[in-house]
Amino acid sequence: MTKYLPDHLLNGYRAFLANRLPQERDRLRDLAEQGQHPKTMVIACCDSRAAPETLFDAAPGEIFVVRNVANLVPPYEPDGEYHATSAALEFALHALKVEHVVVLGHGGCGGIHAALSPSAEPLSPGDFIGKWMSLLDPVSKAVGANDHMTARERQAALERIAIRYSIANLRTFPTVEALVQEGKLSLHGAWVDIASGELWAMDPDTGDFQRPLAGE
Repeated sequence: MTKYLPDHLLNGYRAFLANRLPQERDRLRDLAEQGQHPKTMVIACCDSRAAPETLFDAAPGEIFVVRNVANLVPPYEPDGEYHATSAALEFALHALKVEHVVVLGHGGCGGIHAALSPSAEPLSPGDFIGKWMSLLDPVSKAVGANDHMTARERQAALERIAIRYSIANLRTFPTVEALVQEGKLSLHGAWVDIASGELWAMDPDTGDFQRPLAGE
């Protein structure tokens, strides 16, 4: 018998049909008929462990998500090579009119590891990963050369620096900067520890990362 999809996906779909679909049916019908109107865009890593919908307990239609290696935002380059994330950003701003853009990083990011150790397996530069991660060259080389930090410290540092770097790149997009100045758009940075589920949010004034729910 031909298998059109892996068994674990079909089993997951069966569970969706039996459990979640009955609860979400009306919402999904409304989304299909009326379209999506999320207020927030999340730019996240494609790592399977760092799912924004799970982390923020979001229902269908609540957040607009784009995922790429290491949750990077390229600078504004209409004639450049990195168009997928830029295109999603453009759609979120112009079509969906989101009010928030969140760059979400995570611990143990493989893309960040590749940026710090470009010859290491299994994420050697190859044809695509190295080129994509070269977006971080200005900062990854400086962090990687810091011998006063351990490898784990360098990894964690670059994961957070990359978030600040991507937010700076967001502001090179004329529409983003205009909306921010008009008070119609807010930019946010966040980082999650995969092992503990602990969320850290970036202070927009200082760039420091703090636990927003630390007192709860």
